[in-house]
Formats: sequence, structure tokens, C-alpha cells
Amino acid sequence: MKYRRLGDSDLQVSEISLGSWLTFGVGVEADKARACLDRALDIGINFIDTANIYGRGAAESFLGGALAGRPRDSYVLATKLFFPMTENDRGLSRTQILKQVDASLTRLKTDYIDLYQCHRYDDETPIEETMEALSEVVRSGKARHIGFSEWTPQNIRDALAVPGTVKFVSSQPQYSLLWRAPEAEVIPLSAANGISQIVWSPLAQGVLTGKYRPGEAPPPDSRATSDQMGGFIDRFMNDTVLGAVEQLRPLAAEAGCTLAQFALAWVLREPNVASAIIGASRPEQVDDNAAASGLSIDPALFEKAEAIAASIVRA
Repeated sequence: MKYRRLGDSDLQVSEISLGSWLTFGVGVEADKARACLDRALDIGINFIDTANIYGRGAAESFLGGALAGRPRDSYVLATKLFFPMTENDRGLSRTQILKQVDASLTRLKTDYIDLYQCHRYDDETPIEETMEALSEVVRSGKARHIGFSEWTPQNIRDALAVPGTVKFVSSQPQYSLLWRAPEAEVIPLSAANGISQIVWSPLAQGVLTGKYRPGEAPPPDSRATSDQMGGFIDRFMNDTVLGAVEQLRPLAAEAGCTLAQFALAWVLREPNVASAIIGASRPEQVDDNAAASGLSIDPALFEKAEAIAASIVRA
């Protein structure tokens, strides 16, 4: 496993990280989730990403129990806040930030969070209030660093302009061969300001693993057939996209790796990406994805892959 520095922080995070969206505490049984987590940590994945909204606290609670007994400095723990936890508890006001960080710490059974992230931007709270509250959380020792997810370039600039506050070290956007939007502005702006990307859905909800074939029903045990985990995959589940993914198979074979490893290595080719978040329901998926770290692949193969992916947009 290779490691990269997270923005201007002192954190060294594994190039492949383990996420818990739709899986831990929700779509994957506890014993299977525990097996995935243990395997990830055993092979050098040190970065674990979650959020208070995942299972309305269930993912954090699972991790709190599953990580108990491991040295706290042996892993980097990230969580988020923004989405409604109750009818009245949502957003990034000072009240909510201070309330939700304490609730997350309790569920995670830890004294501090390595990376506390704004899950989305809060248009209803002044950015000055948000940044000052996040700074208070860091200065109190409850979080070491702060980040954000899916903020616009203007959101980022507004936050950076607030004087006397702690600066962000991470951005968490969706990014993959099939979704390259962050390249236009978010990645250059972040790189210029000491902010790294921690990307979610680098395998496009599993479509870039090649498990879904055009004209065929999804495998019965896959995310696409799960009521708990399949709600976000529909936009990729059409024959145009799946046909393009089929064209990527020979490129991965030429590179000597699986399609999933090829897709993850493509994401990691970007220097501003510190880590790619994977989800897993079986330890062998963790093994396969982790093997993408440190892969050296001919850039010409990536260029061919980009041309194939671009053809979907033109179709």
C-alpha cells in the first residue's frame, strides 16, 4: 500500500481508503462488514471514511465497536455532517456543528476525529459562522483537520476568504472515468490552496468493475439488485455506458490488472488525489481494489480509456 499526504495536513493516508456509505450498518451484515474492515486494516489501508447520516448513525456506531482495541494512531478516521439527523438537526450552523461532532465522537468511541467534513454546503448559514465553528472544533481537539464534500468552486473560495479560521485540507467529490467534473475547477483550485481530493465512487457505483454486462440482468448479489445499496446506480445502468465499459476490458488486460484496478489507478494518476474511497461487502473485494495502489500503467492506455469514456457523452 502506498500513502499520500492529505493536503497541507500532517496526515499520511492510504491511496485506497475504505468507505461505509450504503454498507456498514446498512446494506452489509455486521460480520461481513467486520471482515472487510479487518482485512483493509491488515493490508495497510489506514483511512476509514464515514458520516453521521450513513444509517442515521449506524455506520459510525459499527465503526466505534469494530475499531475498539486497535491503537488510535494506527488508522485515520473521517466523518461528516450536514444532512438531517432529525427533523430539526441539519446543516452547518454553529449549534449543529458542536452538537453533531459530540454525537459522532460518542458513536465512534473516540476522543478525536482526524478529518471532520462538511457533507454539503449550507446555503442557510453564513460561511463565516460555519468556518468559525469548525475552527472551534479543531482548536478544542475534537477534530484534527477539516474538509468538505461536493462544494462548488465559489463555495471553496468563500470559505478560504474567511480570516482567522482553520483551513480545509480535503475535498471529497465524485470522480471516476465516467464522471470527470472536478477536473474543470475543483481540482486546480484545491491544488493551489493545499487541499487534496478524497474521491468517492471511483468505480462508478461498481459499474467500472465490469460486473454488469450490456443486455444482461445484474448479478443477484450485486449492488444494483439491493434495495439498500442500489438507489444511486441507475444512471450508469444502460447499454451505452455498459457497452463502453466492455471496451475498457482489453486495456486493463494489456495493463496486466483487473478492470477495477485499472479504473482506480486512473483516478490515482491525478497528483491532487490523495485517496480513492472503495466500498466492499467481501474481503476479496478489498484485496482486489487495494492492489491498484502503486500500479504503473502506460499513460497511452489511460488516454484510450478516456476516449472511450468520452464517447458516452457524445452518444
